Amino acid sequence: MNQIDLNGRVAIVTGGARGLGFAVAERFLASGAAVALWDIDAQRLGQAAEQLAGHGRVSVHALDLSDEAAVATATAATLAAHGRIDILVNNAGITGGNGPTWELDPAVWRQVVEINLVAPFLTCRAVVPHLLANGYGRIVNVASVAGKEGNPNASHYSASKAGLIGLTKSLGKELATKNVLVNAITPAVAKTEIVHQMKQEHIDYMLGKIPMGRFLQPAEVAALIAWLASEDCSFTTGSVVDISGGRATY
Repeated sequence: MNQIDLNGRVAIVTGGARGLGFAVAERFLASGAAVALWDIDAQRLGQAAEQLAGHGRVSVHALDLSDEAAVATATAATLAAHGRIDILVNNAGITGGNGPTWELDPAVWRQVVEINLVAPFLTCRAVVPHLLANGYGRIVNVASVAGKEGNPNASHYSASKAGLIGLTKSLGKELATKNVLVNAITPAVAKTEIVHQMKQEHIDYMLGKIPMGRFLQPAEVAALIAWLASEDCSFTTGSVVDISGGRATY
Protein backbone atom coordinates (compact mmCIF):
# COMPACT_ATOMS: atom_id res chain seq x y z
CA MET A 1 0.00 0.00 0.00
CA ASN A 2 1.39 3.40 -0.98
CA GLN A 3 1.58 5.87 1.87
CA ILE A 4 -0.58 8.97 1.56
CA ASP A 5 0.07 11.67 4.14
CA LEU A 6 -3.06 12.60 6.10
CA ASN A 7 -1.23 13.15 9.36
CA GLY A 8 -3.05 15.53 11.68
CA ARG A 9 -6.19 15.63 9.55
CA VAL A 10 -9.68 14.91 10.84
CA ALA A 11 -12.10 13.24 8.42
CA ILE A 12 -15.83 12.63 8.51
CA VAL A 13 -16.90 9.52 6.61
CA THR A 14 -20.65 9.09 6.17
CA GLY A 15 -21.93 5.56 5.88
CA GLY A 16 -18.70 4.61 7.60
CA ALA A 17 -19.96 1.61 9.56
CA ARG A 18 -19.64 -0.81 6.64
CA GLY A 19 -18.69 -1.34 3.02
CA LEU A 20 -16.86 1.37 1.12
CA GLY A 21 -17.07 3.82 4.02
CA PHE A 22 -15.42 1.40 6.41
CA ALA A 23 -12.64 0.74 3.88
CA VAL A 24 -12.10 4.50 3.56
CA ALA A 25 -11.90 4.82 7.34
CA GLU A 26 -9.28 2.05 7.47
CA ARG A 27 -7.17 3.73 4.78
CA PHE A 28 -7.46 7.16 6.42
CA LEU A 29 -6.36 5.81 9.78
CA ALA A 30 -3.42 4.04 8.14
CA SER A 31 -2.52 7.39 6.58
CA GLY A 32 -2.47 9.19 9.94
CA ALA A 33 -5.89 10.83 10.03
CA ALA A 34 -8.44 10.76 12.82
CA VAL A 35 -11.88 9.62 11.68
CA ALA A 36 -15.46 10.39 12.67
CA LEU A 37 -17.85 7.74 11.39
CA TRP A 38 -21.37 8.98 10.70
CA ASP A 39 -24.02 6.32 10.10
CA ILE A 40 -27.66 5.60 10.89
CA ASP A 41 -26.91 2.11 12.25
CA ALA A 42 -25.76 2.54 15.86
CA GLN A 43 -25.09 -1.17 16.34
CA ARG A 44 -22.84 -1.43 13.29
CA LEU A 45 -21.08 1.77 14.34
CA GLY A 46 -20.20 0.10 17.63
CA GLN A 47 -18.83 -2.92 15.81
CA ALA A 48 -16.85 -0.70 13.44
CA ALA A 49 -15.34 1.19 16.38
CA GLU A 50 -14.25 -2.11 17.93
CA GLN A 51 -12.68 -3.29 14.67
CA LEU A 52 -10.80 -0.03 14.25
CA ALA A 53 -9.66 0.21 17.86
CA GLY A 54 -5.91 0.55 18.06
CA HIS A 55 -5.58 1.86 14.52
CA GLY A 56 -6.01 5.54 15.44
CA ARG A 57 -8.47 8.06 16.82
CA VAL A 58 -12.05 7.16 15.95
CA SER A 59 -15.38 8.62 17.07
CA VAL A 60 -18.81 7.33 16.07
CA HIS A 61 -21.99 9.31 15.57
CA ALA A 62 -25.39 7.74 14.90
CA LEU A 63 -27.73 9.97 12.92
CA ASP A 64 -30.20 10.28 10.08
CA LEU A 65 -28.20 12.18 7.48
CA SER A 66 -31.34 13.60 5.90
CA ASP A 67 -32.22 15.35 9.20
CA GLU A 68 -30.77 18.88 9.23
CA ALA A 69 -30.79 19.16 13.02
CA ALA A 70 -29.12 15.76 13.43
CA VAL A 71 -26.36 16.77 11.00
CA ALA A 72 -25.75 19.97 12.97
CA THR A 73 -25.55 17.97 16.20
CA ALA A 74 -23.12 15.46 14.70
CA THR A 75 -20.94 18.29 13.38
CA ALA A 76 -20.74 19.83 16.85
CA ALA A 77 -20.01 16.42 18.40
CA THR A 78 -17.22 15.78 15.89
CA LEU A 79 -15.63 19.13 16.67
CA ALA A 80 -15.89 18.39 20.38
CA ALA A 81 -14.23 14.99 19.90
CA HIS A 82 -11.47 16.03 17.51
CA GLY A 83 -11.10 19.81 17.67
CA ARG A 84 -11.34 20.40 13.93
CA ILE A 85 -12.66 19.03 10.62
CA ASP A 86 -10.52 18.88 7.48
CA ILE A 87 -12.10 16.24 5.25
CA LEU A 88 -15.66 15.20 4.42
CA VAL A 89 -16.42 12.02 2.51
CA ASN A 90 -20.08 11.78 1.49
CA ASN A 91 -20.29 8.04 1.03
CA ALA A 92 -23.65 7.04 2.56
CA GLY A 93 -26.23 5.92 0.03
CA ILE A 94 -29.08 3.54 -0.71
CA THR A 95 -30.27 1.93 -3.94
CA GLY A 96 -34.01 1.76 -3.24
CA GLY A 97 -34.36 -1.55 -5.07
CA ASN A 98 -35.02 -1.90 -8.79
CA GLY A 99 -37.95 -1.49 -11.15
CA PRO A 100 -39.19 0.43 -14.18
CA THR A 101 -39.61 4.13 -13.43
CA TRP A 102 -43.41 4.00 -13.74
CA GLU A 103 -43.62 1.17 -11.20
CA LEU A 104 -41.38 2.68 -8.51
CA ASP A 105 -43.06 3.83 -5.31
CA PRO A 106 -42.87 7.65 -5.12
CA ALA A 107 -42.05 7.38 -1.40
CA VAL A 108 -39.04 5.18 -2.19
CA TRP A 109 -37.98 7.51 -5.03
CA ARG A 110 -38.01 10.46 -2.63
CA GLN A 111 -36.14 8.51 0.05
CA VAL A 112 -33.32 7.64 -2.36
CA VAL A 113 -32.97 11.29 -3.37
CA GLU A 114 -33.05 12.38 0.29
CA ILE A 115 -30.22 10.05 1.32
CA ASN A 116 -28.11 10.21 -1.84
CA LEU A 117 -28.43 13.91 -2.69
CA VAL A 118 -30.12 16.00 0.01
CA ALA A 119 -28.00 14.48 2.78
CA PRO A 120 -24.69 15.41 1.09
CA PHE A 121 -26.02 18.95 0.66
CA LEU A 122 -26.82 19.09 4.37
CA THR A 123 -23.43 17.74 5.41
CA CYS A 124 -21.61 20.16 3.09
CA ARG A 125 -23.72 23.02 4.40
CA ALA A 126 -22.78 22.13 7.98
CA VAL A 127 -19.09 21.38 7.43
CA VAL A 128 -17.93 23.90 4.79
CA PRO A 129 -17.88 26.88 7.19
CA HIS A 130 -15.39 24.99 9.36
CA LEU A 131 -13.20 24.14 6.36
CA LEU A 132 -13.21 27.80 5.37
CA ALA A 133 -12.20 28.76 8.90
CA ASN A 134 -9.26 26.31 8.64
CA GLY A 135 -8.23 27.68 5.26
CA TYR A 136 -8.06 24.07 4.11
CA GLY A 137 -10.50 21.32 3.22
CA ARG A 138 -11.21 18.38 0.98
CA ILE A 139 -14.68 17.04 0.13
CA VAL A 140 -15.13 13.78 -1.77
CA ASN A 141 -18.61 12.79 -2.93
CA VAL A 142 -19.19 9.15 -3.80
CA ALA A 143 -21.45 9.28 -6.86
CA SER A 144 -21.75 6.40 -9.34
CA VAL A 145 -21.22 5.54 -12.98
CA ALA A 146 -25.04 5.29 -12.96
CA GLY A 147 -25.08 9.06 -12.51
CA LYS A 148 -23.30 9.41 -15.84
CA GLU A 149 -25.10 6.76 -17.84
CA GLY A 150 -28.47 6.20 -16.17
CA ASN A 151 -28.97 2.55 -15.30
CA PRO A 152 -32.27 1.05 -16.45
CA ASN A 153 -34.61 0.05 -13.62
CA ALA A 154 -32.75 2.40 -11.28
CA SER A 155 -33.95 5.86 -12.26
CA HIS A 156 -34.14 7.03 -8.64
CA TYR A 157 -30.56 5.96 -7.90
CA SER A 158 -29.23 7.23 -11.24
CA ALA A 159 -30.94 10.61 -10.88
CA SER A 160 -29.73 11.06 -7.31
CA LYS A 161 -26.12 10.34 -8.30
CA ALA A 162 -26.36 12.64 -11.32
CA GLY A 163 -27.55 15.32 -8.93
CA LEU A 164 -24.58 14.65 -6.66
CA ILE A 165 -22.26 15.19 -9.62
CA GLY A 166 -23.96 18.53 -10.27
CA LEU A 167 -23.63 19.52 -6.60
CA THR A 168 -19.92 18.65 -6.74
CA LYS A 169 -19.31 20.84 -9.77
CA SER A 170 -21.22 23.82 -8.34
CA LEU A 171 -19.62 23.65 -4.90
CA GLY A 172 -16.18 23.06 -6.40
CA LYS A 173 -16.45 26.31 -8.37
CA GLU A 174 -17.73 28.22 -5.33
CA LEU A 175 -14.76 27.13 -3.21
CA ALA A 176 -12.06 27.03 -5.89
CA THR A 177 -10.06 29.95 -4.47
CA LYS A 178 -10.47 28.93 -0.80
CA ASN A 179 -8.18 25.85 -0.71
CA VAL A 180 -11.29 23.74 -0.18
CA LEU A 181 -11.44 21.26 -3.04
CA VAL A 182 -14.55 19.27 -3.94
CA ASN A 183 -14.49 16.20 -6.17
CA ALA A 184 -16.72 13.25 -6.97
CA ILE A 185 -15.87 9.68 -7.88
CA THR A 186 -18.01 7.47 -10.07
CA PRO A 187 -17.49 3.83 -9.09
CA ALA A 188 -18.83 0.82 -10.87
CA VAL A 189 -20.49 -1.79 -8.69
CA ALA A 190 -18.57 -3.10 -5.69
CA LYS A 191 -19.78 -6.25 -3.97
CA THR A 192 -20.69 -4.71 -0.63
CA GLU A 193 -23.87 -5.01 1.43
CA ILE A 194 -25.64 -2.40 -0.71
CA VAL A 195 -25.70 -4.98 -3.52
CA HIS A 196 -28.18 -7.01 -1.49
CA GLN A 197 -30.75 -4.25 -2.11
CA MET A 198 -30.64 -5.04 -5.84
CA LYS A 199 -32.17 -7.77 -7.94
CA GLN A 200 -29.73 -10.38 -9.28
CA GLU A 201 -30.51 -9.50 -12.88
CA HIS A 202 -29.55 -5.89 -12.16
CA ILE A 203 -26.26 -6.99 -10.57
CA ASP A 204 -25.56 -9.17 -13.60
CA TYR A 205 -26.35 -6.23 -15.90
CA MET A 206 -23.88 -3.97 -14.12
CA LEU A 207 -21.13 -6.57 -13.95
CA GLY A 208 -21.58 -7.33 -17.64
CA LYS A 209 -20.92 -3.67 -18.46
CA ILE A 210 -17.46 -3.65 -16.83
CA PRO A 211 -14.67 -4.44 -19.36
CA MET A 212 -12.39 -5.69 -16.56
CA GLY A 213 -15.03 -8.33 -15.85
CA ARG A 214 -14.94 -8.09 -12.08
CA PHE A 215 -16.36 -6.16 -9.16
CA LEU A 216 -14.62 -3.10 -7.77
CA GLN A 217 -12.76 -3.74 -4.52
CA PRO A 218 -13.45 -1.41 -1.53
CA ALA A 219 -9.71 -0.93 -0.97
CA GLU A 220 -9.39 0.43 -4.53
CA VAL A 221 -12.03 3.06 -3.81
CA ALA A 222 -10.37 3.92 -0.51
CA ALA A 223 -7.01 4.48 -2.21
CA LEU A 224 -8.50 6.95 -4.70
CA ILE A 225 -10.45 8.81 -2.03
CA ALA A 226 -7.36 9.05 0.19
CA TRP A 227 -5.48 10.83 -2.59
CA LEU A 228 -8.38 13.17 -3.31
CA ALA A 229 -8.50 13.97 0.42
CA SER A 230 -4.79 14.78 0.61
CA GLU A 231 -2.66 17.87 0.05
CA ASP A 232 -1.20 16.13 -3.01
CA CYS A 233 -4.56 16.78 -4.66
CA SER A 234 -4.00 20.50 -5.11
CA PHE A 235 -5.30 21.48 -8.58
CA THR A 236 -8.26 19.17 -9.03
CA THR A 237 -11.68 20.43 -8.02
CA GLY A 238 -15.21 20.18 -9.35
CA SER A 239 -14.11 17.03 -11.13
CA VAL A 240 -15.62 13.60 -11.64
CA VAL A 241 -13.02 10.85 -11.31
CA ASP A 242 -13.87 7.54 -12.91
CA ILE A 243 -13.23 4.21 -11.17
CA SER A 244 -15.37 1.89 -13.24
CA GLY A 245 -13.01 -0.74 -14.67
CA GLY A 246 -13.29 0.80 -18.13
CA ARG A 247 -17.09 1.04 -18.20
CA ALA A 248 -17.40 4.81 -18.41
CA THR A 249 -17.03 6.31 -21.88
CA TYR A 250 -16.53 9.89 -20.64
